[in-house]
Amino acid sequence: METLTISTGSKTYPLYIGSKIRYEIQSIIDNLNRSISSVLIITDANVAPLFLDDITESLTVGSNMVYSYTVPGGEEAKSFQHYYDILTYALEKDLDRKSLIIALGGGVVGDLAGFVAATFMRGIPFIQMPTTLLAHDSSVGGKVAVNHPLGKNMIGAFYQPEAVIYDIDTLGTLPETEWRSGFAEVIKHALIGDRDFYGWLRTEIDSLADLRDQKLQYALAKGISVKARVVGEDEKENGIRAHLNFGHTLGHAIEASMGYGKVSHGDAVAMGMLFAIRVSEQYYQTDLYLNEYRKWFSQLNFPHIPSKLDANKLLQLMKKDKKTESGTIRMVLMKEIGKVETIKLTDEFIFEILKDELEEVWTK
Repeated sequence: METLTISTGSKTYPLYIGSKIRYEIQSIIDNLNRSISSVLIITDANVAPLFLDDITESLTVGSNMVYSYTVPGGEEAKSFQHYYDILTYALEKDLDRKSLIIALGGGVVGDLAGFVAATFMRGIPFIQMPTTLLAHDSSVGGKVAVNHPLGKNMIGAFYQPEAVIYDIDTLGTLPETEWRSGFAEVIKHALIGDRDFYGWLRTEIDSLADLRDQKLQYALAKGISVKARVVGEDEKENGIRAHLNFGHTLGHAIEASMGYGKVSHGDAVAMGMLFAIRVSEQYYQTDLYLNEYRKWFSQLNFPHIPSKLDANKLLQLMKKDKKTESGTIRMVLMKEIGKVETIKLTDEFIFEILKDELEEVWTK
């Protein structure tokens, strides 16, 4: 088991990565030195049959004080209705300020459960137990939220967990689409903050099948380390934390345009990163070898941006991005591998590149 320390302005907490560490959850809770009155495990319909019993049986709080709530699988679960229903369930079970929430699942469950923890009785402790590769990103840093039809993650809070427990064995059940989705965020972390890590990925990961065992643990630790460093400097996205949104300005717009859950978050971010690199080439008037990225992404089976999407609609959705200021889009652009910055761009500049991108898809 490997232990990383996540340090932010509001809290320092441990992150554990290893095999079968879900069975050690009680000792990890004990190390928190908190008096726990009850536990609510929030999970989804895909994860519950696989790992919920492992967690409940590893807890010694008392079977009558361990509760679970299962939401449907998929992005649709991150809604106001499910958030409200979980709060109702917590009140019905008499959870109090000494209760602990465990988020057992992918990024959707982590965001939803974290927002419940942040707002129930003005905040109770929670633990992130990610079960997807994608959640290596969302489980660290304290961003918790639900979606709104007009924008993803627009309603939420910054609320740090007490710990993150990352049992890599839980990733073994993931379909290829989920591996690919998570790997997009791994690539993102390398591109924004670690040139050497990016070089390792290009050398060692020719296909998603290579991302297993020690290589998987190494990639997770390196990706998380990049995010931890950024979050440690800027917990509440007043500055460089926005760099973590590389590829997300268009990525979130694609998700919203297609309908949440129709395209995976990682696939959308991959499309967004390629677009951001293309914008970067034109903005900085430099060659960033976009075609090399396209070839690698294609080799990893990332999809092309859907040709049916409308450039005008995507532009308007991009203007709803959290980085937008006074109606002006701010995108994270890449000067070189490991160095990015947030730049204000005109609608006309983005639209012309976006239109060209979509037209090229039509001709393929």
